[in-house]
Amino acid sequence: YSYMRSKYPHVTEEPARLALNSRKFKPFTLQDKVPINHDTSMFRFALDPDEELGLYVTSCFVAKARVGDDEKPIVRAYTPVSPQYARGYFDMVVKKYDDGKMSSHIHGLEPGDVLHIKGPIHKLVYNANDFKEIGMVAGGSGITPMLQLLQHVLDDPKDKTKLTLMYANKSEDDIILRSLLDSYAEKYPKQFRVVYTVDKASTPDWKGEVGYVTKDMVQKYFPAASKDNVMMMVCGPMPMMKSVSGPKLPDFSQGEVDGIFKELGYKSDQVFKF
Repeated sequence: YSYMRSKYPHVTEEPARLALNSRKFKPFTLQDKVPINHDTSMFRFALDPDEELGLYVTSCFVAKARVGDDEKPIVRAYTPVSPQYARGYFDMVVKKYDDGKMSSHIHGLEPGDVLHIKGPIHKLVYNANDFKEIGMVAGGSGITPMLQLLQHVLDDPKDKTKLTLMYANKSEDDIILRSLLDSYAEKYPKQFRVVYTVDKASTPDWKGEVGYVTKDMVQKYFPAASKDNVMMMVCGPMPMMKSVSGPKLPDFSQGEVDGIFKELGYKSDQVFKF
């Protein structure tokens, strides 16, 4: 805990107050927003100097907003990309979708506006060295829960878990947080590998994969289901989820393993769907 605190600004050894409340929505003020690409921006929200957001690995929060003439507020889940123990702020990366009411609402916020948030929302309890290897398949903004986990693993010198991330996007320009992911891969070459795949390469010198995530790609880059202590994680658009792992159920429970993972023999205790 203390070594992670020493790595980040705005962090001290004094006990932190936790900003989130799991029972009620609280308003958080937007401090700054920075465009990342044509449809994605980073949003920094302010906390008090002695506050941490209060998420654990892995968990998320839900944001609520009343949009337009809708009678009921819209509620959506998000995973921040700021370090777990950062104080005084938290960062969200949000991709704007044409039919996304919440993403459009967040993109319309200006510094000084507020967003109502509640959490943490439990996902998967993770402890160092729970697994020998973790394979992660992410699509688009589905990178955020993967980033939360890989930051936590790689910033812990006692955690020896090997990580492989396949990150699928429409084009090179759509790859968000690429410089951060590449910096982790360069810093921890024996522990973390990132592979990019795009629907269509825009330049002849593209060195990643091309096309949707396929069975061959999973076999090429990820540990086999027969290996001991392996976990496969997936997060992304519904068509990708259906193809790779099978979707979650309407009640947001995990559901059966299907798709590519089922074909390759991964069992339910080897797959987690964010």
